[in-house]
Amino acid sequence: MNRLIKSGLMFGNLVHVASPTLVERYNRALRHLTGKTTKLTDFYVDISGYSPEIGFELDDPLYLNHAGVNRQFILLTTDQKRAPLLEAKFSTSRGILRQFIEENESALFALTARDAVAGELINSVYDMSTPMRLLDIRRVRIEADTTSGAIQQAQKLSTKVETFLNEEDAWFDDVLIAQMIALAGETGDVVRNPIELKEMSFDQRNYWSDHFGGVYLFQDVDHPALITSGEKTVLEDLPIKYIFDLSERNRIAKFLEFNDLVEPIAKARGVDAGAILRQKMDFILVDALAGADLNLTDRSRTDMRRLVREHAGELPEEFHTLAALVNWAENDGAWPRISSEDPAYFYTLRASDHKDADLVNMLLSELSSKDIRQLFICHKSLFYKKYARWSEAKKEYVVTFLTTEYQRDKTGARKALFGHKSPVKDIVARVGPWGAVKG
Repeated sequence: MNRLIKSGLMFGNLVHVASPTLVERYNRALRHLTGKTTKLTDFYVDISGYSPEIGFELDDPLYLNHAGVNRQFILLTTDQKRAPLLEAKFSTSRGILRQFIEENESALFALTARDAVAGELINSVYDMSTPMRLLDIRRVRIEADTTSGAIQQAQKLSTKVETFLNEEDAWFDDVLIAQMIALAGETGDVVRNPIELKEMSFDQRNYWSDHFGGVYLFQDVDHPALITSGEKTVLEDLPIKYIFDLSERNRIAKFLEFNDLVEPIAKARGVDAGAILRQKMDFILVDALAGADLNLTDRSRTDMRRLVREHAGELPEEFHTLAALVNWAENDGAWPRISSEDPAYFYTLRASDHKDADLVNMLLSELSSKDIRQLFICHKSLFYKKYARWSEAKKEYVVTFLTTEYQRDKTGARKALFGHKSPVKDIVARVGPWGAVKG
């Protein structure tokens, strides 16, 4: 994994905590949440304040996520919103934390100037002892305050100010006035500078969880289902009509189609389908030849075509299916009939335009895991597990590709692969704002 770390593909974009002041604030928050502290004088944290170094020190990678539920967090700076979430147990957690930080950015900026903000993502489930707990998770709400309780104190002061201004004899209440003065010394002027965080809660009906071998739960769709990467028998008592494991490709394909969750890449609006499919073919080619003692990095398109000609008989079925699809897309070739039993089927799809597109693309990345770019973008935990088992040749190719082709423009790559254009914008792009251009 050192190659990934050095290239910034693992533990990248973490926030460095090095000043004694921030370390002391972190320890106060850590003690407040867990009763533990760190002896480290500098470390890196993710969006939730989790540090892999502290996890190693405490021999507990879940020290802020006991039992893998109700993730706790420590905010030292609003810059953490750009960091990844490590040791994620739910696909929704990072998005919830980022939205919380962005919605409360000015308040959090003021609060973290003096103290750490500690909190928790609360979902009413406190353990995952049985699969039934998966269905008990309905909403996630956030509770947060500074370690000194500044928000709670500000709320107390606001209540007392209301009493002072509205009750007839409050002007003569020396005790009330003394309490207001004492609280104001801790919180500042809450009338002119209110200290508050928005009460926020989030629906969690469709999500991925790392529990029970990895599950994709879709409840808020027309035809609900659960798809598991692990043992299906563990989940069969759940009151869900459809439970599939990853081997049931035809049933998963029908589920995605019936709920209108996917679209063919070759027919998607506003994408270079040929380029996307050719790149997937390269990844499949590399996977097939990675054990052949070949140098696979820094290969030109001509080099890749030569490899295909030389090793055509060794390439898997999905490579040839995608080649036929590229021929249709770019050369008016015959439309290839691709059933869900074809190994290439899920490589040809992407999520359609809906609120759970990230979740669906995550599922598709597991069903088409030779596409290392999509796997890295959509399902990092699975990417790291598979990377550990790859040959040195494939590791070298993957790291070189991701650092030179993907990391340079992550936003552009994601938009090109998964972005959706509105029909109006698409029409304008094709014909111009005043109609078709006449020759």
